[in-house]
Amino acid sequence: MIGSMNVARAAIEMAMTENRDIEDKMVIELKKKNIKAVAVNIGGNLIDSIPKIIERALVASRRTGVIKECHVQDGAVAGAARDAIVQVSAKATGLNVGGKIGIARHEEHLSVCIFMSIGLLHLNDVVIGLAHRSLPRE
Repeated sequence: MIGSMNVARAAIEMAMTENRDIEDKMVIELKKKNIKAVAVNIGGNLIDSIPKIIERALVASRRTGVIKECHVQDGAVAGAARDAIVQVSAKATGLNVGGKIGIARHEEHLSVCIFMSIGLLHLNDVVIGLAHRSLPRE
């Protein structure tokens, strides 16, 4: 049985992929488990980038069929993305970041993970944020 832990793990793994080829292979493997997933690159000043990060998460989720275009599912992705951003913002506020958002869904379970590097001169830090939402089954 696939539950919220499995979906969260899939979102984390998608966010940690190193390149597009690995992403594509992982999407195929997850699809075999009936988990829909997508990853999106993000970067820039965190505070200035928040609306763009949420928008990119929504667009990618719709485009790949992780969610349908409706306000309930849009709200779930946007809310989870925002929660994940809040988790990393304490370390990244005002600094440049670069990384990836991983989004995964199985039936009513939706997870969004943000995995990024925070640049400060030559001293980089790494942060991760994870949020979960429940959606009605399709």
